[in-house]
Amino acid sequence: MSDYQAILQRLYASRLLFGDPEQRGIVGAELATDAEIELFRRLNGALVRERLPLRLFVLVETPQLLKGLRAPHELKPLGGGLALRYLAEFRSLRALEAARRHLRQVTGHPSGAVEAPYLALSDPVEQHLILGGATFFTGLEFDDLRRMQIDIETCITPGFEFPSAAREGDRVAAIALADNAGFERVLSGRQMDERAMLEELARVVAERDPDVIEGHNLFRFDLEYLEARARRHRVRLALGRDGSELRSHASRLQVAERTLAYRRYDIYGRSIIDTWILAQHYDVASRELESFGLKQLAAHFGLSDPNRVRIDPSQVNRYFEHEPDKLLGYALGDVRETGALAALLAPTYFVQAQIFPYSYQNVVLRGNATKIDGLMLRGYLAQDHSVPLPNAGREVGGGLTELRLAGVARGVLHCDVTSLYPSLMLACGYRPANDALGIFLRLLKDLTRFRVEAKGAARRLAGRQRRHMEALQQAFKVLINSFYGYLGFALGHFNDFEAANAVTARGRELIRQVVDELERAGARVIEVDTDGIYFVPPFAWTDNEAVQRLLERVSAPMPAGVKLEVDGRYPAMLSYKMKNYVLLEESGELVVRGSGLRSRGLERYLRNFLTAFFRLLLEGNADRAAPFYAEYRDRLRAHGFSIAELAKTETLQDSPAVYRDKVAGRRRNVAAAYEIALASGRPYQSGDQISYYVTGRGAKLKVSAFAKPASKYDPSQPDENLDYYEAKLAELYAKFRPYAEHPDLAPAETFEAVPEKGVSLSLDFDHG
Repeated sequence: MSDYQAILQRLYASRLLFGDPEQRGIVGAELATDAEIELFRRLNGALVRERLPLRLFVLVETPQLLKGLRAPHELKPLGGGLALRYLAEFRSLRALEAARRHLRQVTGHPSGAVEAPYLALSDPVEQHLILGGATFFTGLEFDDLRRMQIDIETCITPGFEFPSAAREGDRVAAIALADNAGFERVLSGRQMDERAMLEELARVVAERDPDVIEGHNLFRFDLEYLEARARRHRVRLALGRDGSELRSHASRLQVAERTLAYRRYDIYGRSIIDTWILAQHYDVASRELESFGLKQLAAHFGLSDPNRVRIDPSQVNRYFEHEPDKLLGYALGDVRETGALAALLAPTYFVQAQIFPYSYQNVVLRGNATKIDGLMLRGYLAQDHSVPLPNAGREVGGGLTELRLAGVARGVLHCDVTSLYPSLMLACGYRPANDALGIFLRLLKDLTRFRVEAKGAARRLAGRQRRHMEALQQAFKVLINSFYGYLGFALGHFNDFEAANAVTARGRELIRQVVDELERAGARVIEVDTDGIYFVPPFAWTDNEAVQRLLERVSAPMPAGVKLEVDGRYPAMLSYKMKNYVLLEESGELVVRGSGLRSRGLERYLRNFLTAFFRLLLEGNADRAAPFYAEYRDRLRAHGFSIAELAKTETLQDSPAVYRDKVAGRRRNVAAAYEIALASGRPYQSGDQISYYVTGRGAKLKVSAFAKPASKYDPSQPDENLDYYEAKLAELYAKFRPYAEHPDLAPAETFEAVPEKGVSLSLDFDHG
């Protein structure tokens, strides 16, 4: 047995963490009938289908809650004495739905309400997986999946700017298809009519029989457009493994602080992975993506083929009529980039599907705390143990955050406690008080150990094996860091707000001790943020032996298992505000952190100005900052920036209709991006992005009244408002000029923006 195989065997032997090892190769699970589930398994490359009796359940506090229920069921008492101590199992969806209606009526609470004395999960496939212990992809690797990518290009009726499947004159111009087995094909609207294209799409999907269909913005454009055009032509868009058509319903997705509206689609026996959603999730942690467009993402991640065909997307009609081969090549480039993007971002969710009792598609769409709740629930029911009700919510204290010094620092170290909260939970035994079986910490301990093992293996291995280990360790990392958040999850059945507060209190205490010891050793502490500290050591930052001695000194109060280490060394750092700083790495690269310094609400010409300005400060050229600003301002006055650099790109948080209602009800102000969306006639949704620039004259004006789509800009007749853009540049320079004039570290409150004479600071820095 190879080292790689031995590691996998140890990892997947964890019955608590992974699915039942005997139930291998599941790539699809669907309700086949009212009483049966159909499983699709990929075994040795071949697809096997089987139907099994459906297992569904609800948990209740007392048998009396089911008194009078006529639907057939089996009631089983659960051990342990926790609140939900009876499991009622059902063998049909009809019986389960009758039980849900009955429980709503007798308790007055809908399923999922914290106050409800019962638990009835909404997804029947999830219920079956929980009771049976199966998960997707057991025994498979990501490359074992058959993945197909789809992209469409559309022609627009003359006189309109945006596509609409409802317009008779619009149509599908090309459908590009590819899969990870080397298949590629583009269906051309010049060679077949739209009806024939749609029929051929269904035939090719059935023939290639993918487990997963991937696309960029599939939910919000491609599938909706294809569905509407198929309906117009009365074509059965039979993409399901049973020959069924698409199923869809309106849905919403919470991504950090944003709620995205979209139309969710399901295909029988196949998972749908939208790389636009994967990018949204990725950016929650990284905050580094300027755009969520496919071309921009491919460029950002280094996935773009320099030889791919590129066209102006607004000119699809012209290419369709006069250069159709170019249009087909462009569409093919899109599916290739989609496949590469999915191969980069999807493997961590593939691993999560091996862990959690959810379909691959649902793992992408569910929150981490919800996933952990499902894991805990599966573990308890596997041992016939009762389950608690969620505790009532209460406030949880945060970590220790302080900004001590601002300005430019030289020779900076960053030390942190690796995974502080999970480490404390393991070291000090912080866990939910109602976790009678001790599953919570066992899971966390296994994940931590497995991550170390997978991370080490990834360094030793290469190729496909290395990619698999990287996916494992990344998935484990995400889950490890979610366990603390689960303690404060209002809907979590094993939540514990007292334990959450104990973790943060102990964390603050430890970090405070480290800070005090650093200062006693003569270090200058710049910033403290929950589990990390930036500081200037009392010796040369390149002296490794001195660094090690300092770490040993300040680590003394740490509990066993909690590790303090240096994870960053920087020749220079600009400290601006709490969680807002710029680091100069030894390689010369700048790392900019914090919304106050890298807000996507800033136009690109301002972001570029800041980057160059910061480099001057950190490389010891602060005296060149004022001349640089003057040169940059002169370039602006001479129309020296492209409209792409001047335009602002904003993401719609609401749909235009919701925005209009809020404005009418005086619940929000008028905003330029929404006004452009309403005027366009295009069916914009929340999550869509709009780029615009400001016209007119004068720095003080109502932006929404003078905003114009960036696509309408004519470089031969420039009409950008130079007064407005110059005022924004002057405001930005005024914010950071003190750091050029007095670049050395000083108490944070020393630095306050001093406006230039005649410059107003009324413009909002983050939102323009």
